[in-house]
Amino acid sequence: LTISPKDYAFRRLTQVVSPSSNTLGFETTSIEKPDRPIYLDLQATTPTDPRVLDSMMPYLTQQYGNPHSRTHAYGWEAEKAVEQARAYIADLIGADPKEVVFTSGATESNNISVKGVARFYKSSKKHIITTQIEHKCVLDSCRVLAEEGFDVTYLPVQPSGLIDLNLLTESIRPDTSLVSIMTVNNEIGVTQPIKEIGQICRSKKVFFHTDAAQAVGKIPLDVNEMNIDLMSISGHKIYGPKGVGALYVRRKPRVRVEALQSGGGQERGLRSGTVPTPLAVGLGEACRVAKEEMDVKRVKKLSQRLVDGIMGKVQHVVRNGDPNASYPGCVNLSFAYIEGESLLMALKDIALSSGSACTSASLEPSYVLRALGADDDMAHSSIRFGIGRFTTEQEIDFVVDKVVRHVDKLREMSPLWEMVQEGIDLKSIQWSQH
Repeated sequence: LTISPKDYAFRRLTQVVSPSSNTLGFETTSIEKPDRPIYLDLQATTPTDPRVLDSMMPYLTQQYGNPHSRTHAYGWEAEKAVEQARAYIADLIGADPKEVVFTSGATESNNISVKGVARFYKSSKKHIITTQIEHKCVLDSCRVLAEEGFDVTYLPVQPSGLIDLNLLTESIRPDTSLVSIMTVNNEIGVTQPIKEIGQICRSKKVFFHTDAAQAVGKIPLDVNEMNIDLMSISGHKIYGPKGVGALYVRRKPRVRVEALQSGGGQERGLRSGTVPTPLAVGLGEACRVAKEEMDVKRVKKLSQRLVDGIMGKVQHVVRNGDPNASYPGCVNLSFAYIEGESLLMALKDIALSSGSACTSASLEPSYVLRALGADDDMAHSSIRFGIGRFTTEQEIDFVVDKVVRHVDKLREMSPLWEMVQEGIDLKSIQWSQH
């Protein structure tokens, strides 16, 4: 009997995976699988691929050595596994394994890149460029640097979500050390012209960092072809484990980075601390699988089915971001005349979000949508749909049906919708103050 990797992964996802009875004394237990909502919040996190879990298990049980222990077999086998994982990550992005540094995730990788480069070259260069729609950890890192005396330029984006390349070129100064622009935006899915940005930075002799947490393993990337000097990677965004990530740091021409963490000098001195072997192995396997199964066409087909299904049946729906320059697995829609939070509460059997998980506690409208020029009411009515490796056509059809029915129901309850139906222009109304 032959089983394809996808069938194998799907079967393992629907089963409870427990350690074997002879593994360090663990006993097999049976757990009933509860009914769960359909998961379409894949920008927040992805399920761990069963093949990733299988690769990690030996290093969570019998092969528990420290990869930095050089005097016995336990350390050697762990080190070999870590280096193999490093090679898988490098292969996915077209890098040399020596250029890959393990971190705790993309947030740490972004902090090391932005703060590390800026501080190393601060004696001669005190200017950094980023965009208004970066992930919060990049924006906050830039804010910290601004407090230290660095000059930060926050590039605006066009209504499409794309930056203006001419404006980027004009913004680079002789004292610019770093340009940090994310590959795929985590809220609207817009994909920036990374290759062109890399060419501009290389021609100006400025280092280029990209937060590729939402892009690695989902779209083809090559750090050399795109002239990327630093790249941030997250494990749990590509069906790997949480708590691990990687940072690509170019060696030729060499990028110098001031380490944020002091310690034993592991990871070329850029990130001291014991590398967690099981997590590193899991990230490596996730990258290996992603290279083999980067099925953008399938995701695009499901994405189009979702968008056509909703927008073909519901009026006054806006897709945020340029649909022709976006990763199809991230669809952000604004539904006029309803509150996004009300729609999320109505869709209890679908796991969705209204934006980034890192800012979900805030009641403020998304700063990403504001940067696109969206009105506050449209920003408040946005829902993000994530489509990925294990999403099925049946799930998409179910989601379309539920969204259409609940949007119609919520609008029927809205006096604003009633006024729109009567042909009243809401922007022309002078609302009285109480």
